[in-house]
Parts: sequence; C-alpha cells; structure tokens
Amino acid sequence: MTTALNENNVPSHTLATGLGGMGLPPVRVTAPFTAVVFGATGDLTARKLVPALFRLWKGGFFTAPFAVLGVGRRDKDDARFRADLRDAAHSLAGVEVAADWDRFAGSVYYHRADFSAAEGYADLARRLGEVEAGSGNPGNRLYYLATDPDHFPSIVEQLAGAGLLTPAAGQPWTRVVVEKPFGRDLASALTLDRHLRRFLGEEQIFRIDHYLGKETVQNLLAFRFGNGIFEPLFNRRYIDHIQITMAEVDGMTGRRGAWYDRTGALRDVVQNHLLQLLALVAMEPPASLGADDVRAEKVKVLRSLVPLRDADVPRRVIRGQYGPMLIDGQDHRGFRDEEGVAVNSATETFVALRAEVDNWRWAGVPFLLRAGKRLPRRVTEVAVEFKRAPTGLFTAPVRGGGLCDRGCDCGATCECCNAGVQPNTLAFRIQPDEGISLSFAAKRPGMRLALGPVRMEFGYAESFDKPVPEAYERLLLDAIRGDPTLFLRSDEVTAAWEFVTPILEAWERQPAPPFPNYAAGSWGPVEADRLLSGCEREWHQSP
Repeated sequence: MTTALNENNVPSHTLATGLGGMGLPPVRVTAPFTAVVFGATGDLTARKLVPALFRLWKGGFFTAPFAVLGVGRRDKDDARFRADLRDAAHSLAGVEVAADWDRFAGSVYYHRADFSAAEGYADLARRLGEVEAGSGNPGNRLYYLATDPDHFPSIVEQLAGAGLLTPAAGQPWTRVVVEKPFGRDLASALTLDRHLRRFLGEEQIFRIDHYLGKETVQNLLAFRFGNGIFEPLFNRRYIDHIQITMAEVDGMTGRRGAWYDRTGALRDVVQNHLLQLLALVAMEPPASLGADDVRAEKVKVLRSLVPLRDADVPRRVIRGQYGPMLIDGQDHRGFRDEEGVAVNSATETFVALRAEVDNWRWAGVPFLLRAGKRLPRRVTEVAVEFKRAPTGLFTAPVRGGGLCDRGCDCGATCECCNAGVQPNTLAFRIQPDEGISLSFAAKRPGMRLALGPVRMEFGYAESFDKPVPEAYERLLLDAIRGDPTLFLRSDEVTAAWEFVTPILEAWERQPAPPFPNYAAGSWGPVEADRLLSGCEREWHQSP
C-alpha cells in the first residue's frame, strides 16, 4: 500500500489528531490491529465508520497491516458486505472509490452472529483468529458498538466470557468504543458504567461524542488559549451571555421516528453535544493538552452548573414539538404524523434552556442552549455575545443635527441609526461550513457619523489548502492509537446526567405543553424568547 507524498514526505491527505496533535506532524498507527464493528449492517457503519477508515488508510495513517471485521445479524458473506459498503461509500461526497477501494476492501470481512447468544461469540473468536493470522495481528482489537444501546451490556459481557477482552494492563491491547446515548438518565448511566467496568478498565472505554472530533469544536480551545487578545475577555466582566444552537431542518427519516419518540431532544443532543460545547467554551486553561487535564477542566464546568429543580424548570426550560406546515408548496408532516410515533406523543423535538455556571469566571452569565428538529436552517454554532460599549456616544444626538446619514430627523433614535451599535458577537460555526466570525461596528461611508455592523470571517475551506477531516476520522484514529482526549470520561457523563435528569423528572410530574406548539419550518415555540430576558439581544441568527 503506497501513498503520494508531498515535498515534506508527508501524505497529501493529513490531519493532526487529538488536542495534543495540534500543530504537530501527523501521527500514524504503526502496529497491526483489527477493528470489530458490531452493527455492521447499520447506517452508521456504512455512511460514517467504514468511509472514515477508508480515508485514514488512503491518507497513509495505517502503516501496518489491519483488518475490519463487521459483525451483524443479517445473512451476508464477505463479498456481499464489501459490495454493499462500496455502494454506500460511492454515494458519499468526498469518498473516492474505484481501484483504491478495491485494495482497501481486501482487508474487510463479515461475520454473522446473534449479539446475545454465547455460541455466536465462540464462532467470532475463531473468525478473529483466522483474520488476525492473515494480517499478522497479535490480537490488538478495537471493538466499536454501533448497535442499539440495549445491546451494550450483553456484547461486552459476552466478549469477556469468550476471552476476547484483554485486561487493561495487558498486551495485546483491547479498546471498546461506545456510541451515545450512554444511558437514559443518571441511574441508567451509572448502571451501564458499573457493568462495563466489571470487564474493562476506564482507559479501555472510549465513550464517543462525534461533535468533539469537529475542527471548530477543537478550535474553541485553540482560539481561547492560543490567542492572547481573546482569552482575557472570556469572563463575566466582558461577556453578556453565550448562545449554543443546534438546529436541524430534517424531521424523522426512515424508521427513526419510533426511536426518537422514546428519546427526545434533551436526551438526544442536549445531554451530550450541547453540554460538551458549553464545557469547552467555559473551561479554565488546562495544565496541558493531555487527556486527563483537558477532561478534568470540563468536569469542573459541568459540576458548576446550577441545578434546575421543579420550580425552576417551567421558567428556565422550554420544550416544543413540531406540527404540520406547508413549506414551498409541500406539506410537511407534524411529529405525531411521522412513522412510528404515537398519535398523542408528548416527546419534545425542541428544547431551549437557560443555564448558569456558578464559578468565579462565569457567575451571572446566562448560557442559552437551543436544539430542535424541523427548524428553518441546519446550523450548529456557539455565539459569544459581548456587553455593549458603556457609553451613549453613538446614539445621542449631536449639536446641529442627528447622527443619521439617511435624511431623517430622528435624533438618532430610529432603527437605521442604532443598527451599528449592536453588541459584538464572536460566533464559532460548527456546521455547516466550519469557521469563526466576529461582528463589530464601523462608521458607514458618508458625511455624518453613523455606524453599521460588519463581520470578519474565517472559514476553513478558504483559509487552508487541505481538506477538513471528518469527525469520525479523527476519533477513530485516536481510539486506535489509545488517545482518549476527545472521548468522554466516566465522571463527565455522570456530571452531565446530574444536570439533565432533574429536568426529565420534573417533566414527568408536570403536564406537557399543548403539543404541537411550533410549526415545521419555524424557529420553535415563541415562549423560548423569554429565556433571553435581561440579555442584550435576540436569539443569534448567522447570515
């Protein structure tokens, strides 16, 4: 297997991995390994995991023999599995197949097994032995649990029973990647964690949140702690509030409706994605970019969140569910009309909440989190809203006339004259089109002193002449290398559930709002606007 090198003897497709890899030469996997993917016939495997492994191989990050063994319950052989994966990869933008794919696919295999049957794991052990003998692998294994969470405990227990889990300190190495959700509430998360820890050490468990593999998410730390002009501003003295938004245009696709009806937006994205973003934007500088130091600072933030109890929840948490709407001449179904969803479902497809971090840096600064389905735009971003300049200099009338340059005699009180003195906003755009923007006021061209808003924009696609790696590429490579920096530690998961579970419990005791309470294609329930009380402006909308 060869890879084109540039003038620096580095593969043309490169990425720095893990926070510790920022700015350093790319790292590679130098020892043989086998990636064993449970749930091999699912969408996650076909659209994310195997394409990510293919790109890593093509980029030269696997310098030793490797194998990918898919484990599923459907009746397939190696040839059928490879063909299905090739068809899925061929349909994805940015994945080039043809001859490269055929060479990669020679290391891809399939094994049919029932996840809960012990005899299936005895057969898996024999198949692994055959695959590893062909690649010279002494037994280094990454198990990826891309299954329904209900299967996590039994898969790990059966692997241990079949002798397929190496002890934490042993050689060869064994690591297990666990997909979200990690539990449904605090009690179930603790139960799952105790079960996994019966068979695995903490350093063997890689709890994945794919948002942590995105470039702009990691750039939160690079931007804050790598730039002397910005870090001093991240505190209660200069920041009015911080908004974190995850908006999705899609509703329920395929058979997702039944699963989502049991889950809801709070469990699906707030407990993990949004709280992780909050922790990264609010954390103190870590002692180093090592895994333990970075994750310890995130835990401190999560443990500093002010708990929301019964009386707080109606005031600080807004939930919604989308209803039907006619958009661009097409009827869009409401959530209760989606396949697999109960006709009287009380599951939230939108949630907005106002959180506070009770520590020295952030006391009194609202953190406004918002996530929802069927919203007008697909966007995930962190918007840091700074306090207004403490002067009326540019809004007070001056002697001899107002500040307006548009011919009105308003004394600088109309919207056109005040548009230029909006609060400064620093926005980290995570998807789509990853980048960072800063808005500020500048003088409009003309004979009078009137201000207008302008933006400075940084985009990865325009600023760097190399592709942005997919989140799963970075995370899979780190898991194979044993770098847990971008994965969740047990106490991180616990701290997040400690904040979210009281909200879920309060909802169980309180009647749900009259669902649906927002139309598909809108920005959610109007009640979410009252969470902005006391803040400088409205919900942030990126251009």
